[in-house]
Amino acid sequence: MASNTARSPIAPDAVGAGTPAVRLALRVDALACAATGGLLAAASPWLTGPLGYPVPFLAGAGLFLVAFAGFLAWLAARGRVAPSAVRFVVALNAAWIIASALLAFSGAFGPTLLGTAAVAVQAAALAPITVAEALALRRAR
Repeated sequence: MASNTARSPIAPDAVGAGTPAVRLALRVDALACAATGGLLAAASPWLTGPLGYPVPFLAGAGLFLVAFAGFLAWLAARGRVAPSAVRFVVALNAAWIIASALLAFSGAFGPTLLGTAAVAVQAAALAPITVAEALALRRAR
């Protein structure tokens, strides 16, 4: 017997991790990574003075972020995203936030006050993106 009730696109059993919310969160993360990484990689020689971090560190972090942005964009473009891939992204983002906090407040590399603030702000900006990815995955189940 057919049901006349339409299934909600956000119902836990209706779709998997390919929901628009999961893909949107991954796209936002990809854009943030690409923008931050592109800036760090391209402008590292000019940012080293104001931020106090060495050029190789800034450029390396920037290149990593650009590569990670590509991975995130690839995931977001897939029809169905494996839940394990989203969990991996959430875990990596959480590790990045923790490492950023440790870097900002440890004084490693001798950053300036602006450098410390920049690292703390980018970590704080990543936190809601990470929460959105985790919640979107949870709702998609």
